[in-house]
Amino acid sequence: MSIRPSAIAKALVVLVAMGLAAWAFLVEPARLVVDRVDLAIPHWRAEHAGLRVALLSDLHVGSPHWQLEDLKELVRKTNAEHPDLVLLAGDYVIDGVKFGTRTSPEPIAHELAELRAPLGVIAVLGNHDWWNDGVRVRHALESNGIVVLENEVRRIEKNGKSFYIVGLADAVTREQQIRPTLDAVPAGEPMIVLVHEPDVFPSIDARASITLAGHTHGGQVKLPFIGRAVVPSDYGERFAAGHVVEEGRHLFVTTGVGTSIFPVRFGVPPEIALLTLRPE
Repeated sequence: MSIRPSAIAKALVVLVAMGLAAWAFLVEPARLVVDRVDLAIPHWRAEHAGLRVALLSDLHVGSPHWQLEDLKELVRKTNAEHPDLVLLAGDYVIDGVKFGTRTSPEPIAHELAELRAPLGVIAVLGNHDWWNDGVRVRHALESNGIVVLENEVRRIEKNGKSFYIVGLADAVTREQQIRPTLDAVPAGEPMIVLVHEPDVFPSIDARASITLAGHTHGGQVKLPFIGRAVVPSDYGERFAAGHVVEEGRHLFVTTGVGTSIFPVRFGVPPEIALLTLRPE
């Protein structure tokens, strides 16, 4: 009995679709990569050339593929890169993730306390954190030695010279105080702005050396010839992921680690963003 070519073609399409679905739901969401990026940024001191910053965001611990045991591996891989500074851009817990397991912030913070960087570990909170008791999340992080900023600044010194981390409040659930917080940095001092959502970027003036953010997950799905299906940003794909330069101002958006809503990633693997900063 012969098999018609059309039947073979249909079977191949089904097999390919099943393979892609398995990759998107089972493989890629657990495939942690290190994205190493060299960035030449304005207002950055020569004394801080080569500073290595590990940027982690959207851990969503409790989402499928990202349980506490997986968080241990994230911490191990981050420490293996020997960053000078670790910055955490929010969303440590989950809210409404399909097939997820709600995880308390205390054990998450306990694991994150194992991050090692000579200049410290500094965090901001995200919308999922505030939807799940942001006060408790902040207390858990601070109780484990992690600095949490909300419309606050932190001075850091290296090689006898200083720079500042400007940590802004979450834009979805809190009141951002952009101008007063930026103005808290002394004139002429380099600053890194750390925030959860990148949509604030057009409001950050040219004094900042770079703005670092998460939140978008890079859309979680990036299809060939089509692009990113859904990006939680008022600007669409403009600030979806990676390095953005507009009018001399710099932004870097990490695609994050966990998943939100649906536990799927395609073309956008979980990442540790390792940024090496140099003067422009």
